[in-house]
Amino acid sequence: MEDEMNTMNGAQLIIKLLERQSIDTIAGIPGGANLPMYDALCQSTAIKHILCRHEQGAGFVAQGIARSTGKAAVCFATSGPGVTNVLTAIADAYLDSIPVVCITGQVPSSLVGTDAFQEVDTYGMSIPITKHNFLVRTVQELLTIIPKAFELALSGRPGPVLVDVPKDVQMAEISFEDWPEPGARKKEKATNIESLRAAADMINRAKRPVLCLGGGIIHAGAADEAKALAEKAGLPSTMTLMGLGAIPADHSLSLGMLGMHAARSTNMALQDCDLFIAAGARFDDRATGKIVEFCPGASVIHMDIDPSEVSKLKTAHIALVGDVKSSLKALAPLLHENDRTIWRNQIEVLKEMYPMTSPEATVPEKPYGLILKISELLKEGSFVSTDVGKHQMWAAQVFPFERPRQLLTSGGLGTMGFGLPAAIGASLAHPDKQVVLFTGDGSLQMNIQEMSTAIEQQANVKIVVMNNNSLGLVRQQQNLFYDKNVFASDFQIDIDFVAIAKGFGMKAVSADPGCDLPALLESMLNEPGPCLINVPIGKEEEVYPMVPPGASNSIMLGGCNADKCEF
Repeated sequence: MEDEMNTMNGAQLIIKLLERQSIDTIAGIPGGANLPMYDALCQSTAIKHILCRHEQGAGFVAQGIARSTGKAAVCFATSGPGVTNVLTAIADAYLDSIPVVCITGQVPSSLVGTDAFQEVDTYGMSIPITKHNFLVRTVQELLTIIPKAFELALSGRPGPVLVDVPKDVQMAEISFEDWPEPGARKKEKATNIESLRAAADMINRAKRPVLCLGGGIIHAGAADEAKALAEKAGLPSTMTLMGLGAIPADHSLSLGMLGMHAARSTNMALQDCDLFIAAGARFDDRATGKIVEFCPGASVIHMDIDPSEVSKLKTAHIALVGDVKSSLKALAPLLHENDRTIWRNQIEVLKEMYPMTSPEATVPEKPYGLILKISELLKEGSFVSTDVGKHQMWAAQVFPFERPRQLLTSGGLGTMGFGLPAAIGASLAHPDKQVVLFTGDGSLQMNIQEMSTAIEQQANVKIVVMNNNSLGLVRQQQNLFYDKNVFASDFQIDIDFVAIAKGFGMKAVSADPGCDLPALLESMLNEPGPCLINVPIGKEEEVYPMVPPGASNSIMLGGCNADKCEF
């Protein structure tokens, strides 16, 4: 009987359980409180460790893996400053519903609560920004907690789970006979059939419906079902920032993104719709504008796996609580085929009257043209990562996203510094694919140290710095809403990002005035491994159209033909 027992310490048990979860990559940084886990990890032949330069970077590398694959990803951090550094990435994962399991070291159990060296209340600090968290008290608990962490991260509405493991628990010995089953996503209950019939009846009777696809469509793998339903019922379809790619940008039913920086035609159509169908979307303020004036004449059908989101901000006339993939699949047979020619023609007129771009804005030297030229040059199956700022909104507005999980961006928290480590994570998960990062000079400085991680891993990441030497969106709001009091948003020095990148050992070029930019872009994208191109962008280049913060989506500033609009 003795021979059948599995005997190891807690740290080795953690690594073995992660291997059984099919984890093959862990991003992190070692420190005193998690060294036993690293000692165990170095013996693993199944898991590769990615040594990041900041724990926030490790959290975002894990997010890049999770966002691009849909699988749970893992990051490690030590106690104290390691934990406080990683918490921003965990909060980001929480708001965007990303399945990340963060395992942190903690001071020995006997020192918890004594203000020991590098001790913080990891459990208490992480409660509001995790789906669940654990403070492991005994080595035996690891057998249930690690699989449970993955089950919780993946089930229902996905999200981050934190497991805090004191050093003595990592070093304690355990003997056991049977391995627990790996944690997996639990099957969700089907939506009530009567509610589905009521929703189908409402859709069939609607004259001017709009389908809104959010991040939940991506998480549920429901893009095909959403597209099939939209095509059958002739539903013009808009997407939140997190939902981009759910329907290809060039699809005849696609309205692109809604909200603060949507095409004017999209927000105009929403103001006139008589039925708004939210599928896997949570009525975020950046999407809806002033919520009481959003879709004022529309009935609302809300499809969401999280019952707490339904009617939280906008009252739903019909709630379809459950897995959105199953709900869409069950709803489709109940719908009548309908071209909705009149409504779709009306929207096409709006699109022609108020296009997102103009010919002069799509030359490669302009932001839209730069993004569109890169989209032309990228190979099939590529990924796009963004940081947060003007470049993020320009990319969301015009990049022709064609599939789910193609876009990696920080939506809910809006974290500058997200883009580079997330791009590295996507590249590690898809080493044969191109990953392009659109970033700004402000955002890139937030986690610029991860360039060394990209070099060490030879991640196939192409960094496009849209450099306006400022915090662009902050500056734009100061110009528009603060009497042009531009303060603390213009950088006083012009940073040489090419020299910095080369200092890390990265190939880098600058798009100097008069250069052949398309040729430079093509050369950069075909380079093996990571490289950077710095593209100067004028500070006067703004993101339009724009809904002022807190205003109704009917109040839009700028954009093509804005002077001709009475909306």
